[in-house]
Amino acid sequence: MGKINLLITVAFLFTWTLYAERWINPAVEMLELTHKPPFATLSNGDLATIDAEGFRISKDDGKTWSNPVPVCKGLDPEEPASFYLLKTKNNTLVFVYLNFTGKKFDWDEKKKEPGENCKLEVWAIRSVDEGKTWIDNQCILEGYNTNFFALIQTRSGRIVAPFDHITRNPGRFMVCSLYSDDEGKTWQKSNWIDIGGHGHHDGALEPTLAELSDGRLLMLIRTSLDQFWQAISENEGKYWRTIQPSGIPASNSPGYLLRLTSGKLVLVYNQLNPEGRTFNKSNMPQHTEFPSSWHREELSIIFSDDDGKTWTKPVVLARQPGGQLSYPFLMERRPGELWIIPGFTFRKMWEDPLPLPMKINVDEFISKTK
Repeated sequence: MGKINLLITVAFLFTWTLYAERWINPAVEMLELTHKPPFATLSNGDLATIDAEGFRISKDDGKTWSNPVPVCKGLDPEEPASFYLLKTKNNTLVFVYLNFTGKKFDWDEKKKEPGENCKLEVWAIRSVDEGKTWIDNQCILEGYNTNFFALIQTRSGRIVAPFDHITRNPGRFMVCSLYSDDEGKTWQKSNWIDIGGHGHHDGALEPTLAELSDGRLLMLIRTSLDQFWQAISENEGKYWRTIQPSGIPASNSPGYLLRLTSGKLVLVYNQLNPEGRTFNKSNMPQHTEFPSSWHREELSIIFSDDDGKTWTKPVVLARQPGGQLSYPFLMERRPGELWIIPGFTFRKMWEDPLPLPMKINVDEFISKTK
């Protein structure tokens, strides 16, 4: 789960290729950013973010930023996909984050179970005055939870975010959604989605979700089973009762699902294998019950015009041989303008980071990469 569990830095068995130059799809443009995501677009078009120092605004698409307004403690800016900012239709700012204050993770390798005191809580805070002050800071999910890949508002006004959560007997992860019907003031939890598994990187992990054209929610879930699993909610994240394999081959790595203003769905993720070759699976019993693919050398994108029933052929956005491009953040900055910013951009395993903030014009990109 990102850098939360650094055991994976030892166990990750990437295909050892020569230290090579990064390749970027020529249909991709680079962004000029001086700050990491997450970002949100304010009602006046300004870009907003939150970091460990506080809430900031940019009037030039992320090149320069205002001085911070303090928001909360407990953030880890080096951990991608650990906090998100949302502006609601009523101009409330809602911030949901993993609170690293008192964070603890331990794993008993003999029992292959998490320790009793594992802690990484989910918290939420909000602002009703455009970020000048922040109120209602609260824990909304206890226990040990890791990276997540969405914070959305549905057409009805409900706020929804998906999370994973470690459980025991056997030790694994399962997922749920948290939702609020009062602009982030109070929160409720859905049922758990449990697909089994055994290991500290096994089960149902690091989910992402988007609203479909008919109001249902689609969740895509990281697994060790060579593909995303998917869940459908017919009541905006209160219950998830249709749970099955998605048919989208993927490595043991998260993706980011987003519904564009056009209605098209987009998914950015790591494929099961690099283009043109097979990525050897790794047998790491403490991580997963069965051998799993940890391919993260290529970041790919697919689109759907029918609510995820079918998807376009994957297109590689960028490639880092011997390294990784993973844990993406997506944002439709303007209609049809998609920002794609991977959180982990290492040129060699967990070494030598090199940021890769990208953007595409969706229609032009699809036309150029057919």
